Amino acid sequence: MPISRIAFGTPAEASHPDALKAAVAEFICMLIFVFAGEGSGMAFNKLTSDGSTTPAGLVAAALAHAFGLFVAVSVGANISGGHVNPAVTFGAFLGGNITLLRGILYWIAQLLGSVVACLLLKFSTGGLTTSAFSLSSGVSAGNALVFEIVMTFGLVYTVYATAIDPKKGSLGTIAPIAIGFIVGANILAGGAFDGASMNPAVSFGPAVVSWTWTNHWVYWVGPLIGAGIAAIVYDVLYIGQSTHEQLPVTDY
Repeated sequence: MPISRIAFGTPAEASHPDALKAAVAEFICMLIFVFAGEGSGMAFNKLTSDGSTTPAGLVAAALAHAFGLFVAVSVGANISGGHVNPAVTFGAFLGGNITLLRGILYWIAQLLGSVVACLLLKFSTGGLTTSAFSLSSGVSAGNALVFEIVMTFGLVYTVYATAIDPKKGSLGTIAPIAIGFIVGANILAGGAFDGASMNPAVSFGPAVVSWTWTNHWVYWVGPLIGAGIAAIVYDVLYIGQSTHEQLPVTDY
């Protein structure tokens, strides 16, 4: 069981140069991703008068997030593993692939990266609103919670299959593409209902800058549950105690 491999790390790890470099990489990767994803929605709104709620706006958001995440994961893969998502970090922790202390550093860096990206967007656009994630009309918090659980399950399952599984072989080279694709596809599926976050940090930055917290808990609880289920299911079914190898952080 993956739970037996959970590692908490040592206090010295929090100040180790490699861990700090990895955290900085997560900060930069998250800034790149959120700036591109959130910025695409703001640009579409400016060009089409709130056109982000249209089918074309949904497609634009899916493409921007898919491309942005592909780049963010790629540039961070050899330094921090390119998590770019607190839910992915949580899933990796449950599988014993990252220590708790390093995971906390990643979370702090990811949240800060998202906030800074939104602040930069607000400043560079002359004060345009960085819209917080919200539920569409007729969608309850329970509906959105299920959406976030299922979509994040698909994302973290993909991460495990293409980036974490020690048997992945050459598949590791296409991990950023697969991860970007599943996020884009999930936005097309769930974007019209709850915005399709799958990433607590992506929701956190706009919420802080706009100071809008309505139903914000959904965008934390759903992704963390989905990530935890995906990590445990994949590890138990396909990695297992006998075949699992601890991965270096440069792999994921």
